[in-house]
Amino acid sequence: TCDTGDQQTTAAVHLKEPAATIVERLKDVATYEREDAVFECRLSQETDQDAQWFLGDVPLQSNEMNEIRVQGTHHSLILRKVTLEDCGSITFKVGQLSSAA
Repeated sequence: TCDTGDQQTTAAVHLKEPAATIVERLKDVATYEREDAVFECRLSQETDQDAQWFLGDVPLQSNEMNEIRVQGTHHSLILRKVTLEDCGSITFKVGQLSSAA
């Protein structure tokens, strides 16, 4: 606000949050059957958008076989005791961003 005594004008500052980017992409993982496979991805900043993990086209949920973790900008997926059926593409998606391994 600028006030000269007999006149006054006001303006506002609005900030736009820059879009998040993937700064650490997924890497391929090779492991033995019945071992755990760990996939990690890091964003440039925290985001309110929901992240989703996929095995092929199947969305994954956190349960006794899959552990999904988010710690700030770090996202990880642990596939517990993998079998041959778990072979394939793992994809991490958040908003318009995605990374696959």
